[in-house]
Amino acid sequence: MKDFCDLARVRRSIRKFQDKAVETDKLKGILKAVLMAPSSKRSQPWQFVVVDEKEKLAALSICREMGCKFLAEAPMAVVILADETLSDVWVEDASITASYMQLAAEDAGLGSCWVQVRNRKTPDGNDSTENYIRGLFSIPEQYRVECIVALGYKEEEKNSFDESKLKWDRVKYNHFDNQLK
Repeated sequence: MKDFCDLARVRRSIRKFQDKAVETDKLKGILKAVLMAPSSKRSQPWQFVVVDEKEKLAALSICREMGCKFLAEAPMAVVILADETLSDVWVEDASITASYMQLAAEDAGLGSCWVQVRNRKTPDGNDSTENYIRGLFSIPEQYRVECIVALGYKEEEKNSFDESKLKWDRVKYNHFDNQLK
């Protein structure tokens, strides 16, 4: 098991996956971590649609103009939703679960990649990506679609984050004009 900073350093967006299914126990371990994510007022407004059917993954791969084609070849994806009637900060709550999911996947030896859904359009520009996905999975209206996270065994390796490129100048201390020393 890696420590947290190691996980953050080595986790990279992976868009090429091996043709190998994710084991149920690994998926459940990831989802267990996700279900423990914090949420506003402990409202836990999220829902998750786990997708491993090739036809559904292919349909997801065309949900927006660019940045999602790789989903057709991913062994699995998770659509992250939130019930906007339970939380006025559903975007933040759902985003936290996506981050937990990606870090838990890395810890389990899997790769992941976030695909933005909210505020995106279908390739023809006539509908929202969210409505397209809502129709694909019969998602009720009170649920909003934040993103999709692809999961699988890595087919590609990427360099870890270069800590020498950390932007410490973006960290302020007690006042916007003060740098952390």
